[in-house]
Parts: sequence; structure tokens; C-alpha cells
Amino acid sequence: MLIGMTSEPEHQNGVGEPDAFQRLWTPHRLAYIQGENKPTGPGAGDGCPFCAIPATSDEEGLIIRRGGHVYAVLNLYPYNSGHLMVVPYRHVADYTDLDADETAELAELTKQAMTALRAASGAHGFNIGMNQGAVAGAGIAAHLHQHVVPRWGGDMNFMPVVGHTKVLPQLLADTRKILADAWRA
Repeated sequence: MLIGMTSEPEHQNGVGEPDAFQRLWTPHRLAYIQGENKPTGPGAGDGCPFCAIPATSDEEGLIIRRGGHVYAVLNLYPYNSGHLMVVPYRHVADYTDLDADETAELAELTKQAMTALRAASGAHGFNIGMNQGAVAGAGIAAHLHQHVVPRWGGDMNFMPVVGHTKVLPQLLADTRKILADAWRA
């Protein structure tokens, strides 16, 4: 049994009948669930955040690195601290739509992201991938983006398994600064 937990359900106001579950509230996730910052359509002018982010400052847009064809940006709804995405500036939906220069730079910035994440956080491994199309899980299917998620031995604990809650120990602005400082060109 965990320290501070009893075998009796604790009454929490506003959650209905007491049961064996403790609730950890993550209200910031509601924005993602409700589709905040999602485009209204498939075009670049339809409110695509990946098209808008490069026009902001690095700090405001959570941009870690800018290349000539792609950029690296922190995920607003990360799976782990340091979860970033490598995104082409050009509004394309499919990996096969990238030209040779975009493809090469996407691969190079992904390698650089791994190096920076190892230097900044001691990441033990990575999940790297793209979800192509809404049916494959792409949150913003109209603009290609590759996820780079750092992983550590034991980073999956009882919180996501039992509490369906992910605990992130660092604010996005702090993560952005640490990674930007650790990035090696």
C-alpha cells in the first residue's frame, strides 16, 4: 500500500459516489480533448498551428531549433518531458510529399534532437514516429510532424497505469530553454 493511502475510499467532493479510486485532476488536457488549437480545415490558411508557430518567437512558440526546411518544437501535450516534434515549414500532409531537402533535414534534425535530449536529460531511449492520417492517430493530420519522445528506464510507473495520469516534472518553457541550450548543430 502507498504511504498516505488507506484501504477505505476517501470521499472527494464532486466525483460522485466514493469508490476505491483517487482522482488526480489534469484540466489542461481538456483543451486537447476539445480540439483547442486544431485547424478548421486541411489548408495552410485554416488555422494550422504548425504553419503559425514559425512566425512567433522561439520562446513563445516553444521552438527549440530552426532549420532551413524544418523546425523542432515542443509538443504542447507531451507524453514525457522533452517530447518534441520535427515539422516541415511547408504545409504537407504525407511523408511522400516531402522533397529531398526536406526529407534530409527532417532526418538530420531528428538525430540532433536525440543528441540534445541525451545531453539535457540523459534519455535512455526514444519513441520516434509519425502518425499519417487521422485514422492512424494524427492529431493534426493535414501538416506532417514527426514525434521524438525521450524515454527512461522505469518512466512508466503506477500513475499512467492506475491513475490514467501522466506526471511531467518540468514546465514547457523550462524544457525548451534546457534543450535549446543543449542542442549541438
